[in-house]
Amino acid sequence: MEFGIALASNLDAWKTVKRAEELGFSHAWFYDSQMLAPDIFVTMALAADRTSKIKLAMGVLVPTNRIAPAAANGLASLNKLAPGRIVFGVGTGFTARNTMGLGPMRLSDLREYLRVVKGLLGGETVEWECEGARHKIRFLNPEAGMINIKDRIPLHLSAFAPKARKLTAEIADGWINFTPTVARAISEAGELAKACKTVGRAPESLYRTSFALGCVLGETESAGSARAKAQAGPMSVVYLHGLVEATLGFGVPPEIAAIIEAYRKQHATYQPADARYLQMHKMHLIGVRPEEEKFLSPELIKATTFTATATELRDRIRALRDGGYDQFVIQLVPGHEAALEDWAAVFDSV
Repeated sequence: MEFGIALASNLDAWKTVKRAEELGFSHAWFYDSQMLAPDIFVTMALAADRTSKIKLAMGVLVPTNRIAPAAANGLASLNKLAPGRIVFGVGTGFTARNTMGLGPMRLSDLREYLRVVKGLLGGETVEWECEGARHKIRFLNPEAGMINIKDRIPLHLSAFAPKARKLTAEIADGWINFTPTVARAISEAGELAKACKTVGRAPESLYRTSFALGCVLGETESAGSARAKAQAGPMSVVYLHGLVEATLGFGVPPEIAAIIEAYRKQHATYQPADARYLQMHKMHLIGVRPEEEKFLSPELIKATTFTATATELRDRIRALRDGGYDQFVIQLVPGHEAALEDWAAVFDSV
């Protein structure tokens, strides 16, 4: 099994990526959310220039936010800086679109977008629709060596719903999943395997990655400690965001049902009333706002994140590996990058 880190696309993220490379991590995944953090192509370029082995992945680019030719150019440019180390992660949109008051894009539009990007990266002339008309486009002088389309860039899709999993099985090299519990992660891997069989593909031919946030607890440390709230809490409140906006398909454990209802009442007070998402998604996945801290019970953190002792975490990660996952990714919260060392120690013994 391989291990990766995920980061907000901060301009100094390359420092953490460099340390992760030194520790033997296989991947660094960068979030692409224009309303929250710096541009992903800028931050990945900095990391590409300062590392030599670790793979640099988008987790994920959202097509509606970048036209296909621009995305293909950005990928080919990164591939020039880090040949063979770039991963094109893509999805229909959660954070990047919700921060602008938008829901997920249509799968049919995603499929068409990927056709164009993959064709351009393959050196093809493709038809691309723009401003109501279709145009033939291609990279005009790749032989000049300013970009790299010789080294193949694998495509990994973030997919949670049945139709999205089927599309992943049809066209992708890898699958990205973001789940709070081992049981759910393994169940969804099983659903993906069914989708692969439906389209005549061997499930093991699809690289599977599981994302999580969490905290490596000391032997007597509570999941409600200040450290756990800081490192894992951003995922717990995003879980509440998703339920309020009905964008997450996760069930509600009985022990946290009351917390969710209390959060719904608080959400109703957010301003402006016609754009409550502006307040709710501030610090999305990168921190916990003061008014949300009261919701971070030990029960919520344990139910929605990988927060446990090192021994427990190793058991969970082994279960993911045995359940078909090829990579486990832990997101590091800004200001808590030193947690990388704790996770490296966990992974060393898996």
